[in-house]
Amino acid sequence: MAAGSMERRFLDLSLPVGQSRRMRIVERPGLWMAPDALAKLVAQVRQIASRTLADKDLEYGIFSGDKSRLESTFITLVTDSKTGAPIAFNALPVIPLELDGRPVELLHLGLVMVDPEQRSKGLSWVLYGLTCFLLFIRNQGRPIWISNVTQVPAVVGMVTETFSEVYPDPKTNAPRKFRHLVLVRQIMRSHRYVFGVGPEAGFDEATFIMTNSYTGGSDNLKKTFEAAQKHRQPVFNDFCQTHLDYVRGDDVIQIGKLDLAAARRYLTDMVPKGALGFVLVASLMALVQRAILPVVQWLDADREFGRLRPRKPGASKP
Repeated sequence: MAAGSMERRFLDLSLPVGQSRRMRIVERPGLWMAPDALAKLVAQVRQIASRTLADKDLEYGIFSGDKSRLESTFITLVTDSKTGAPIAFNALPVIPLELDGRPVELLHLGLVMVDPEQRSKGLSWVLYGLTCFLLFIRNQGRPIWISNVTQVPAVVGMVTETFSEVYPDPKTNAPRKFRHLVLVRQIMRSHRYVFGVGPEAGFDEATFIMTNSYTGGSDNLKKTFEAAQKHRQPVFNDFCQTHLDYVRGDDVIQIGKLDLAAARRYLTDMVPKGALGFVLVASLMALVQRAILPVVQWLDADREFGRLRPRKPGASKP
């Protein structure tokens, strides 16, 4: 864990993940990270994007230059532990919505990029699931709604097979639930900027397909069907080829849930057996940082803690 990170309110974990790589997860860095450190983090992420997109740019999310995007996003950064060079990242924005008359925070499975020279080297379990799993643990096992926007068959399949109550589900054709519709309507009405989709993009509430969706700063992510990574199960490849117009630039948005069953599938299906110990350590750190340390700090009557003042004036330790 990074020095001093356990004193912060926000998640900031830094651990080795094997093969001379180190992972760091930072929560909403725009709210607490020092300007120099924040600029360095953004530069590292931009470096990976530049190599991935052959020097093309993105103009949405954490690449938009809007600091508020960094105030609502979890960033997972993987670096070379010997040189410090950035090699992969994942950016997960949090979207504030309402469900059943109550506020909920939906986690959007955002942009994942891997340096072209580092692909197919076993980073999927870190980039696609670890941050979500740690948030589930830190949330004390309470379900977390998720969304995913993509035109890549492999990602459609990964989300379908990992999370619960996913719609659309090309494998089972499970029916859409009212909650799916309530959440997606709010996202498409007020939060398209999160995944770089402009107001001119169309949306079909029956299929959850967005048409002409590469118009809001994500233009350089548009792929052909041939270039998009395929899934090992043809059903997901066939779904994308049938329902998405890759010339026009269509996407599918999936809504699902991270619950206990999804967390179990992540541990059994995605995490390599040799990395389960690392996941356990990271989980304990996330719990300590969120649940145990605040209690310890609250019980310390000699130190200031939030609005609570020391028992005796002037007793607060440096």
